[in-house]
Amino acid sequence: MNTAPTPDPDDVRQALRQVMDPEVGMNIVDLGLVYRIDCTPGAVHIDMTMTSPACPLGDMIVDEAHAALDAVLSADIQIRIDLVWEPPWSPDKMAVEARDHFGWGQ
Repeated sequence: MNTAPTPDPDDVRQALRQVMDPEVGMNIVDLGLVYRIDCTPGAVHIDMTMTSPACPLGDMIVDEAHAALDAVLSADIQIRIDLVWEPPWSPDKMAVEARDHFGWGQ
């Protein structure tokens, strides 16, 4: 029986908003790079992507996501972040405010 707490997905999402994609100067949540947040007792599993599979900063961004989550989650919570490439990222995955910021609004 797992007695570890179940993390709150909103807390996870808020922590990930602290992680910036330095190439575009915006957080990974509003950029639409975070595809899935799955919280279960004692664990968080995140599927995320990069704007391109050739992104040279992918490892750094994933490391920063781990650090942001470590700062807000209990030490007994396991964190798993998987980089996925399907579906491919596109600007339509961005928050409306993010698209507007870049002049890609509708």
